[in-house]
Amino acid sequence: MNAPLHRLAEVAADPDAYVVAWKQSHPGRKVAGVLPMNFPEELLHAAGFLPVVIQENRDPDSDGRVILAEFYCGYTRNLADQAAKGKLDIYDTYFVADHCVQLLGAADVMRFKAPGTPIYFGQFIASMSEESTARKVRNEMEHIVGEVERGAGTPIDRERLAESIRLYNTDRRLLRMIFDARREGRIHLSGAQMQDLVKSSMVMDKAEHVALLEQLLTEGIAAGGSQARVKLHLSGHFCHAPKQELLDLIEDCGAMIVDDDLYHGRRYITTDVREDLDPIEALSTWYFDRNVNVPCPTRVQHDADWDTYLSNAVSESGADGVIVLMAKFCEPHMLLYPELRKMMDERDTPYLLIETEHEGLPMETIRTRIEALVERISRKATVAAAL
Repeated sequence: MNAPLHRLAEVAADPDAYVVAWKQSHPGRKVAGVLPMNFPEELLHAAGFLPVVIQENRDPDSDGRVILAEFYCGYTRNLADQAAKGKLDIYDTYFVADHCVQLLGAADVMRFKAPGTPIYFGQFIASMSEESTARKVRNEMEHIVGEVERGAGTPIDRERLAESIRLYNTDRRLLRMIFDARREGRIHLSGAQMQDLVKSSMVMDKAEHVALLEQLLTEGIAAGGSQARVKLHLSGHFCHAPKQELLDLIEDCGAMIVDDDLYHGRRYITTDVREDLDPIEALSTWYFDRNVNVPCPTRVQHDADWDTYLSNAVSESGADGVIVLMAKFCEPHMLLYPELRKMMDERDTPYLLIETEHEGLPMETIRTRIEALVERISRKATVAAAL
């Protein structure tokens, strides 16, 4: 592993250590904890914060297990556990802008366990096709600007915000270059390494992350692996990263991950903020654009749906099949999955649903199911070649 990849993997493996070290090297600066998926981090960056998307940690849940019901997803229950253990005390403030009821429940626990830490609850409208939606989103964005300014104690300079937007766009474009090269078979990085690239972007100072990505691209990445392997698209996981052991297991079963729409993947990096508009208007537009580029089941939009996106993405990547990674008790994903299944059945696309949890994944059972999927795809290809 070269130096940039090693550093990115190091940060992804221990985000808390990075945050603590950053605060020590930037005395007087604040770190803002952000919850997925739609908060415009550029605002926080322009206001002088280090924005950090709070990650699920690897510790078994203990102190927080009794705070949220068992039917909350593993990520939200882990957030509650981190809050109960004081693990989130490294953040100076929290910002939330999403609609998931479970996520809002976790945020309530965070507020209860750290009453002295300011927390802002934003709420963008989820019905994207109404005539009033654009106005309501713009109004909410203005409210968020005010809350960020109040947290920072200073107004956000519009030119500085434009600079933050350009920096974040640069980071997204560099990551997309790597993702596109993997999809086209020009480089080979494991699923775990690709996750490290995105997860570290959610945590690190963006200028530092951009510099590491530029170094990585300059030094070069190994060429593509064997094209004989079964190519898979990973779909799902809107808030937290799938366990790297699971990604390694998929590849160990003879598959090659060529693309995804995971939050810790293309979903996070697909959409740039327009640089030709007023910055606040551009961030409002970004909210709509990202749901067109990678639709989300928590949003309702007549001209954008996830099953059509997934169908097109599988065709573009040349994937032989799909593994759907669904966080247990993720209601938006559970409600939309029948539509995804219907689309894949109509396309005759082999697929497998794997339900994930914070702890206790039955890895050997999952291995058997993945091996069966890989074998089914291989036999299908053999039969097609013989015809």
